[in-house]
Amino acid sequence: MTKPFVLAQDGLKTCLGPSTSLLKLSAVQIRTFRKKIYAYYEESGRRLPWRETSDPYRILVSEIMLQQTQVERVLTKYQVFVDSFRDFHELAKAEFKEVLSAWQGLGYNKRALMLKRVAETVVLKYGSTLPRSREELLGLPGIGKATAGAILAFAYNIPTVFIETNIRRVFLHHFLHDDERVKDSEIVPLVDQTLDREKPRTWYYALMDYGAILGKSVANPNRRSAHYRKQGSFANSDRKLRGEILRILLQKKTLSEDEAVASTGGDSCRATRILSQMVKEGLVREESGSYRIP
Repeated sequence: MTKPFVLAQDGLKTCLGPSTSLLKLSAVQIRTFRKKIYAYYEESGRRLPWRETSDPYRILVSEIMLQQTQVERVLTKYQVFVDSFRDFHELAKAEFKEVLSAWQGLGYNKRALMLKRVAETVVLKYGSTLPRSREELLGLPGIGKATAGAILAFAYNIPTVFIETNIRRVFLHHFLHDDERVKDSEIVPLVDQTLDREKPRTWYYALMDYGAILGKSVANPNRRSAHYRKQGSFANSDRKLRGEILRILLQKKTLSEDEAVASTGGDSCRATRILSQMVKEGLVREESGSYRIP
C-alpha cells in the first residue's frame, strides 16, 4: 500500500493532520503537491478522445457519459455517439429512440434523455452555444456541480473548483489520510488552494488520472468520505430491469404490461412500479395500456 504523501514545510517533513482543510497551505506545500501530480501525469497520463478537443458539445457528451460509468465503457460508445449526433442541433432534432439506441450499453439510460434535453435547451435558449457560467450550466437538465465544473475547466479552461470521485480520492489520500466521514466541504478549500489557475484543464486531467491509479493501488480512500455509498448489485436490480424494458422497446414498437411483467420475472407489483417511474421520468410513454419510447 502506498504511504501517505509527506510534504516538506520550512525544512521539516510534516504529515498533514485531521484539521488540514481548515489551514492555509504554504507555497512549498502547494508546489510539492503539484509537482507530484504533474510528474505522474507527464509519465503516465491517459490519452482519451475527449481530451483531444475543447469543443463544448463533445466535452458535455463525455462528462454525461462518465457519470457513474468507467472510462473503459465510455470509450466503446463516445466516438460512435458524437459521429451519429455531431452537434447540439443534430442531437436536439434526433428522435429519442435513435439517441437511446446509440446510448445502449452505457447504462443509466435516463442520462441519454437528459443529454437530449440539454441539447434542446441549448439550441432554443442559447443559440446552440453551451453557457460559460456555472449558474446557467446548473440550470440545465442533469448537470450538477461536478459536471458544471468539469465543463468550465475542460471546455473553456476556466479555473473553477469542483470535486468528483477521483479528485476526492487524491485529497483524502494525501491530505486527510487519518480522517473518517470527511465531507466535501472539508475538501473544497484544499482543491481551491492547490488549483493551477493558469492551466486548470491540464491540472484537473492530471488530478483525475492520479486518482484513478490510486483506486487501483491503495485501499479506496473514498470509503472515508461522508458521501460514500456502496453501489448495490446490478443483478436483479431495478436498474437492470429498466434497461431490459428499454432494450425490448428498441426492438419492438410497444410493450404490453403483461410483457413487462414477464420481463421483470413475473412480479406485477414491481413491474408496475418500475414502469410508473419510467413514465414519470419521460423514458417511456403509456398509451392505452401499452408502453413505448416517446
